[in-house]
Amino acid sequence: MLRVLSYVYWAVIVLTCPVFFVGALLIWAVTLPFDRRKVALHLYSSAWAVFYVRLNPLWRLRTTGRELLPWKGAAVLVANHASLIDILVLFDLFRPFKWVSKAEIFKVPFVGWNMHLNGYVPLVRGSGESVRKMMARCGELLSRGIPVLLFPEGRRTDDGRLQKFKDGAFELAVRHGVPVHPIAVHGTGRALPKHGLVLRDHVDARVEVLPALHPSDFADARALRDAAQQTIEAALAAAR
Repeated sequence: MLRVLSYVYWAVIVLTCPVFFVGALLIWAVTLPFDRRKVALHLYSSAWAVFYVRLNPLWRLRTTGRELLPWKGAAVLVANHASLIDILVLFDLFRPFKWVSKAEIFKVPFVGWNMHLNGYVPLVRGSGESVRKMMARCGELLSRGIPVLLFPEGRRTDDGRLQKFKDGAFELAVRHGVPVHPIAVHGTGRALPKHGLVLRDHVDARVEVLPALHPSDFADARALRDAAQQTIEAALAAAR
């Protein structure tokens, strides 16, 4: 039954993505003259993504602490990464931000095209040049007061344990003097296998926004990084 449900679920996504993308194009065209941050388009994209989570009868999603995130002003958002659906559930934050995401996703029809429309930030894994471009682009966004969201582990975890955070997100926060908002994503690791698209049993996913960390309270970017990792790790452990 799970295999049949999986086929139906992914078929619905394939069939509806073109429809949602047409809506995204219309919003992009209408709001382009006055919405330079593309907030309206991002919120539409958030509703598009969350629709697919709510549609799945096996998945439940709650988001707590959303009020801790700013509607305006630069910030660096960092979250743990356990599953492909982390991207979907994090859209339930319903706050303006720009994703940093692997470049391959930008090539996916409709979904990737929408990411281009939104001005999200591509990253090629293992490419130093791509990392430099990503850091420069994120710096530009932060300078314009636009939050960015990164997965500081760099890739999805293989065993469910939090991996060591990389420095980039925290160097950005220190350089631009903006807060870091740690976000703990619970329960998504059981939704899909890392290599495969067959749905698993019921999943109770939760996005937990944790109190902000301010660079001025830490000696350097590494200390800020360690504090963010410990904060998310503690939240994940408390929920087990």
